[in-house]
Amino acid sequence: MINFFKGIVVGLGGIAPGLSGSVLLVIFGLYQKTIHAIGTIFKDFRKNVTFLGPLIAGCGVGVLLFSKVVDFLLGHYEFQTRYVFLGLILGTIPLFYREVKKEGFSKKYYLYMILAAVAGCIIFYGNGNLFPKITEPNLLQSTLLGFAVAGSAIVPGIDSAAILSSLGLYEIYVSSLANFNLQVLIPAGFGLGVGALLISFVMNKLIKHCYTVTFSIIFGLFLTIIPSVLNESCMITGGVDIAIALVLIVIGFGVSFYLGDIQKNNMKIKKLFKGCAH
Repeated sequence: MINFFKGIVVGLGGIAPGLSGSVLLVIFGLYQKTIHAIGTIFKDFRKNVTFLGPLIAGCGVGVLLFSKVVDFLLGHYEFQTRYVFLGLILGTIPLFYREVKKEGFSKKYYLYMILAAVAGCIIFYGNGNLFPKITEPNLLQSTLLGFAVAGSAIVPGIDSAAILSSLGLYEIYVSSLANFNLQVLIPAGFGLGVGALLISFVMNKLIKHCYTVTFSIIFGLFLTIIPSVLNESCMITGGVDIAIALVLIVIGFGVSFYLGDIQKNNMKIKKLFKGCAH
């Protein structure tokens, strides 16, 4: 049940702008287990499915539960909503950084972070796409679309919209979903499935054999996607806007930091109330 409820929060990360579901899995200490379960799903099918079932179910509930809420809030209170999301993302930074350092850390790993951040800035905010925009994809390009979506979903800190735009596939991705274009979606679904298994297998190996390097690179990429949560609606025009934005960021930060170790934080709150009662 705990994994189910964590899955609900991860589902929110899948639809909230700038908030990554895979990063939330890292924060909750479930990323390695999830990647291992997907990458080795056929080796111990029953055990892996037993673990993944509640998590995936929770993600599905989270997406269904929050999609309309987020859509409503962005449609009516975009300024406030985006600053709350910014606070939520900022709240994951110390938790994510703690995970990076979990298995040993030295100053050399900052270089990996910086190089990853530079690469992320070029990919996510560079002028123009790496490839020309594709409007009529062939079978291979449609399969690549699904593979790219799988990669952006599985690797924390990777922005799916930025990756697909760089490959010239973002427009066809959106239009195919909107128009339910099976000619594109069927091979993309195949690419998604193969990509999920293959990338999970690779990530599982990388985490096992070079944990700190892998997470240092992922952390650097993650830092570069944070500004993407804000857009032109978030312009600050005066002192009142600054005050509102800061309050919302603090609220989002607090919620995110609390959820990062909810069991430990609940124990602290209980001890605090007991101390006040005495």
